[in-house]
Amino acid sequence: VSTMNVKNSSEGEEEASGMRNETPGESGRLGEVKRGQVIRVTYVIAALDLTFLFMQMGIMPYLAKSLGLDSVGFGYLQTTFGVLQLVGGYIFGRFADQFGARAALILSCASASVFFLLMSLSTSIPLLFLSRLPGVFMHGIPGAQKVITDVTAPSQRAGALGKLGLCFGVAIISGSALGGALSTKVSLYAPMYIGLVGSLINILIAVVWIPSQTKPKSDHHVTEPSNLFSIREILRLMKFPGVMEVFIVKVFAGFPIGLFMIMFSIISMDFFGLEAVESGYLMSYFGVLQMVVQGLVVGKLARHCTEMTLLRLSVFVFAGVGLGMALMRTVWHYCIIAVPLVFAFSMLATITDSILTKAVPSSDTGAMLGICASVQPLTRTVGPTIGGVLYKQFGVSSFGYLQLMINLGLFVYLLKSKIPLGEMKSQ
Repeated sequence: VSTMNVKNSSEGEEEASGMRNETPGESGRLGEVKRGQVIRVTYVIAALDLTFLFMQMGIMPYLAKSLGLDSVGFGYLQTTFGVLQLVGGYIFGRFADQFGARAALILSCASASVFFLLMSLSTSIPLLFLSRLPGVFMHGIPGAQKVITDVTAPSQRAGALGKLGLCFGVAIISGSALGGALSTKVSLYAPMYIGLVGSLINILIAVVWIPSQTKPKSDHHVTEPSNLFSIREILRLMKFPGVMEVFIVKVFAGFPIGLFMIMFSIISMDFFGLEAVESGYLMSYFGVLQMVVQGLVVGKLARHCTEMTLLRLSVFVFAGVGLGMALMRTVWHYCIIAVPLVFAFSMLATITDSILTKAVPSSDTGAMLGICASVQPLTRTVGPTIGGVLYKQFGVSSFGYLQLMINLGLFVYLLKSKIPLGEMKSQ
């Protein structure tokens, strides 16, 4: 791991963008321009990465079926990917801390390239399962979050991270549409070829436009190399003031909704009676909501409200969403509920990521983002089993009641607790 000497504070401010060719004599405004350029390029990489991912997600059930994989086997395939992402999330974050955000982004894009290559060669069920292996390091969003965390001031972080959700919305719409069109008009493997080429292009973009060191020089420390995976390190991070409390809220507030979304393909057919095309329209609707909320709402609220206020607000709205889900009967009810659902989900993810990266030293932000990124794979791993039991035994309303009870408890906890959120990164 390369190390750098700490410069004086004025030079650190002038080189806050971390760009390789910037000199101490350049103006602060130029540094801002370069910082903005890095952020915009990061958004492009994230949007492309997610688009390719949604392209393959849309055709994966059809590819699996064409190879003779039944619904149970397909569940195992999804669980395998979730476990790999769960294991790799923290390791990826530590890699980013030790080797830099650009190296981490390149690793993610390279893993995606291998992923799509193996999928394009998957003519049997064993090869299809083998194609899941690169998923252990496919963490494009945490890589992008790491870049943004490094180049933004703490006061600007929530808004900048929130705009990544805009990339997510664009990817849902474009990825689903492109995947369906390519698989129908060309072949089932066409989206894999596009994903392979696109991931290689993402590598080139990262090499050319993302600096090798994205942190301000004032944030660089002489550190000893450490293991990429260490339970002791995870426990150390959880001991920082406020980290454990906020992380618990992050995990449990959206867990019932996560179970519902995992079961949504079945619920949309059985409960709502939707056809495949109608389900696609519903996903596009979610994508538009995501774009509006993340692009227009989250950033503005983050500038005018404290993070604790927004955390409480998202949990309270989540409780209301739970009540709505418990009472819904038609897909039109769900379309109405989707508005506060997307708001609460987006706000919770953005605010908790912002709080947690500020609560730990700058040298540990990658590891913290990696831990945060493991929440969704954890839900995907245990979700099919728990969600299946809830749906079969208690029906769709059980997800709503569980969401309501958990978030009411968390809201009361947040009102009464004194979680310290004033900590900044160690310098």
